[in-house]
Amino acid sequence: MGIISTIVFGAIIGIVAKFLMPGKNEPQGFILTAILGIVGVYVGSLIPIGGDGNAMWFIKSVVGALILLFVYHMVTQNRNAA
Repeated sequence: MGIISTIVFGAIIGIVAKFLMPGKNEPQGFILTAILGIVGVYVGSLIPIGGDGNAMWFIKSVVGALILLFVYHMVTQNRNAA
């Protein structure tokens, strides 16, 4: 997979994850959204359920990005409270 397609797919996954878990303290901008999606693909690949189909890959990638967004929200919420 080329670097351009990695960035595009990462951005798509990041956009879907941000749509499913909205928040006012979320990472903004195309670059951070793409990074969220790319790392979400990695985290999603660690989930040991499902098959190897494209739909399962996409779902696991979005779940991985949602996990990252949840952790990000927890860290920024604790930082803002202090």
